Amino acid sequence: MSLRDRLSGPDIVVAPGIYDALTASLAEAAGFGALYLSGAAMAYTRLGGPDLGLVTMSETAEAIRLIRERVKAPLIVDGDTGYGNALNVERTVRAFERAGANAIQIEDQTFPKRCGHLADKSLVAREEMAGKIRAAAASRGSQEFLIIARTDAVAVEGLDAALTRADAYLEAGADLLFVEAPRDHAMLSTITARLGNRAPLMANMVEGGLTPMLDARELQALGYRLVIFPGGIVRAVAKIAEAYYASLAAHGTNAPFRDRMFDFNELNQRMGTVEALRRAAAYDREEGR
Repeated sequence: MSLRDRLSGPDIVVAPGIYDALTASLAEAAGFGALYLSGAAMAYTRLGGPDLGLVTMSETAEAIRLIRERVKAPLIVDGDTGYGNALNVERTVRAFERAGANAIQIEDQTFPKRCGHLADKSLVAREEMAGKIRAAAASRGSQEFLIIARTDAVAVEGLDAALTRADAYLEAGADLLFVEAPRDHAMLSTITARLGNRAPLMANMVEGGLTPMLDARELQALGYRLVIFPGGIVRAVAKIAEAYYASLAAHGTNAPFRDRMFDFNELNQRMGTVEALRRAAAYDREEGR
């Protein structure tokens, strides 16, 4: 089923954050119908640094290619600002679509951007962002590749301006709208009341962020069609990795941490090692022997 079809279905689409082929494969195995390649999660894991626009278009495209080799689930990709102007957006859309993405999210911050739940963001003009959305829509090879327009205007210009920007981006060709970092339940409800009958809406749940944490059913009741949990996996992995390294340094062995780890065979089972070796052996056998 395509991502567009899933968004038209009866239930909200829940897309967990991923950052590589391993996390993608584990998320798909858990049963999720869509995955979200988070720019923040890539910055945290690939660079060991903050989400400040440091991940490049080519790095993201390479991550998409590697993830697509491992999973079949629809892949929504954080494209930051499109990595430049409308011409950069054209190239980004073509690269991401060829690599195997099913949707791109583009935001209206200036470059370098910053995490949507950090302070002191700044925006490009509404007309410039609308031009980027037009460029994205014109550059895709298939209408099944979706354009998600994100506005960070709530924190900079206020909710009314954010809704006006979202309207303009929809008119420019966006398939979904994402008003980032509403600060309370009332803002979440206002967004769906104003925009929900015009386009599918996306929500972003960030532990410790500016938006109240609601579960998928609550967001669906408000009128949202897609919810992402972009950085949750990194916050989980980082916490357990910190505890693991502290334990190993203290004890000189993994024994005290053993019940919190996969063993060698358990991890290989999830990697499909036995099946890969079976295929390799089959290729080595001569036909008819």
